[in-house]
Amino acid sequence: MGETLGKRLRAYRKLKNLTQQELADLLGISIAIVGGIERGTREPSKDVLLKISRILGVTESELRGDSI
Repeated sequence: MGETLGKRLRAYRKLKNLTQQELADLLGISIAIVGGIERGTREPSKDVLLKISRILGVTESELRGDSI
């Protein structure tokens, strides 16, 4: 409990053995944006969140930490 979207993103990214730069390249965004999302200083757009979930093989709900 208390885990942020950024922490979950980082964990899922590491499970896929992707660097922030590699994820940024796959998303077509800057590494600064990926870093900002992971630090919690930026919120991803709906489109970026969908792309992240597809790349990492998880649902948007899993990334957001939505309860069932």
